[in-house]
Amino acid sequence: MALGLFRVCLVVVTAIINHPLLFSRENATVPENEEEIIRKMQAHQEKLQLEQLRLEEELAQLAAEKEALEQTAVEGQQQNETRVAWDLWSTLCMILFLMIEVWRQDHQDGPSPECLGGDEDELPGLGGTPLRGLTLPDKATLNHFYERCIRGTTADAARTREFVEGFVDDLLESLRSLCNRDTDMEVEDFIGVESMYENWQVDRPLVCDLFVPFTPPEPYRFHPELWCSGRSVPLDRQGYGQIKVVRADDTLGCICDKTKLGEDMLCLLHGKSHMVQPGSEMEDLLCAKESPYLDTMQVMKWFQTALTRAWHRIAHKYEFDLAFGQLDTPGSLKIKFRSGKFMPFNLIPVIQCEDSDLYFVSHLPRGPSRWASASSTDWLLSFAVYERHFLRVTSKALPEGACHLSCLQIASFLLSKQSRLTGPNGLNNYHLKTALLHLLLARRTTDWKAGQLDARLQELLRFLEKSLLEKKLYHFFIGNRKVPEATGLPEAIRRAEPLNLFRPFVLQRSLYRKTVDSFYEMLRNAPALISEYSLHIPSDHASLAQKAVVL
Repeated sequence: MALGLFRVCLVVVTAIINHPLLFSRENATVPENEEEIIRKMQAHQEKLQLEQLRLEEELAQLAAEKEALEQTAVEGQQQNETRVAWDLWSTLCMILFLMIEVWRQDHQDGPSPECLGGDEDELPGLGGTPLRGLTLPDKATLNHFYERCIRGTTADAARTREFVEGFVDDLLESLRSLCNRDTDMEVEDFIGVESMYENWQVDRPLVCDLFVPFTPPEPYRFHPELWCSGRSVPLDRQGYGQIKVVRADDTLGCICDKTKLGEDMLCLLHGKSHMVQPGSEMEDLLCAKESPYLDTMQVMKWFQTALTRAWHRIAHKYEFDLAFGQLDTPGSLKIKFRSGKFMPFNLIPVIQCEDSDLYFVSHLPRGPSRWASASSTDWLLSFAVYERHFLRVTSKALPEGACHLSCLQIASFLLSKQSRLTGPNGLNNYHLKTALLHLLLARRTTDWKAGQLDARLQELLRFLEKSLLEKKLYHFFIGNRKVPEATGLPEAIRRAEPLNLFRPFVLQRSLYRKTVDSFYEMLRNAPALISEYSLHIPSDHASLAQKAVVL
């Protein structure tokens, strides 16, 4: 029974302990805590989501900024590359353009003045509107002008040449008598060249141009070196050469002149006395300082001094005075008569090129320079003797009274008058003569009859116009294989590259513009100028000029 009572008590106690009312308070707080925890967790989750969004926005912003910077860097690099490529392309284009322009002026294939045929359609400058539509006086006016104003010059030129040649003979003989044959240069007989000896001189006063060749004393000789002899020279040095002073027995092939021999070695061909050491000996031979090449300035000084001494020796024989016309030109002389009249002439020291009729000149006698020497050892090669010979031979084949020299005289007259109005320009008488020589070679002999003066004059001016517009007028002899072999021109000159006399116009734009403007202004003034001189110059104009130079 006690065990049963214990069991009953145990059930009652257990029931009381496990009754819900006893734990209502504690059990009531559990759901409330869970909801709050859940609410906090949701709030924290929302906060984390907002923070994540913010971070994502910042990351996206940073990525956008980084991408923008990278894009800017790439664009800048591309711009730099593009700018460098464009600058390089522009430079290459400019170089290519200059090369094409120089090539076009100097080496362009196609019809050129020296390759003209005999037909009129092949002559340059005959297409389009020639001479800008400007017209020249008719045939009758030109003939009247030539008879009244130019023809009398021919007779005056003959008398002037005779007087000057007689005096120069005496002057050079006096110069030779003062020279020491063992140490001084030897002066040879003069050679008449240019317009006075080609019978087309127009300008007054009449001026004789005389070449005076000279040679070195024994045992020396001059060895010319042409620009076309194989050595590389700039384009602006074409037409020049240098003159080396060597001993007469020098073959120019011995190594003793090119190699330093030892003290115990001796050249079997040449002794010690053969060696020419740079110094006072070479300077006495008119060479540049410490150089074996002849110096143009030294030659000018020597020639002026020699002429002065020669004149003082014979001055008492004459009733006139002799003076230098231009201080910077050694052979520019002027005879002054007591009446106040004067007679200019030019003595030009020259050196013969081998056995040909080519001569190296130290300077040009007058007028605008055709070329400008850059070095005092550069000598200009003159074809004056060949030009005179070609004109003489051609004149014999032309009809009697041919108009070729008349065309040249009228063109020279117009150019001279225009130069006095507007000043000198890039066009000179040598260009006129070169154009005429090309036409003489291209035209048939029957095209130069006296009655065709107006047609040939217009053709000459049209030839010059086209040459000016193309900036291309080739030298008549250099590189011109159309020249007859009978002229005796050296083969090296015939095979040389053609020399463009108008090449300076390619680089000197202001000079070119002035020359072209002066040329067309000369054409505009030509009719009025010719008419004025034809009507108002007295018929005895030539005789007055004759008295002026003879007295």
